[in-house]
Amino acid sequence: MADESAAAASPIATVRARARSALRRPHNWVQLAKFCTVGAAGYVVNLAVYTTLVHAGLHYNLAAACSFLVAVTNNYTWNRLWTFRGQRGNIGYQGIRFFVVSLLALGANELLLTGFVAVGLGKIAAQAIAVVLVTPINFVGNKLWSFRRR
Repeated sequence: MADESAAAASPIATVRARARSALRRPHNWVQLAKFCTVGAAGYVVNLAVYTTLVHAGLHYNLAAACSFLVAVTNNYTWNRLWTFRGQRGNIGYQGIRFFVVSLLALGANELLLTGFVAVGLGKIAAQAIAVVLVTPINFVGNKLWSFRRR
């Protein structure tokens, strides 16, 4: 029984050690700042497209999915060219991984958006908050998987 709990604790200890080590590297903080800058541009693109589509009469969930596709294309391009430029691999392979991470973030975004609208928050404010809240999912997923160094 003690061996099982030690084995279970080992992966957690490893993750903690890796996280502590990563947080001590200035390069990771610079990369996070670049990622957030790209994300801010994507955020503006997302909200502009979303607002336009909602005002045109599109259902807010469909508008969120459409604005996501436009923003994710913008974000992938800039993250590949600037944020993770030293970690470029195959454009298609990284693109697929980036898209998978982004789909997970979209799923979380849609859940938050729907919840916020259900409790009475305006559709645009709800989307603005939801996008901010899923940013950490995007960064961690893309840093550790989409653009990881080999």
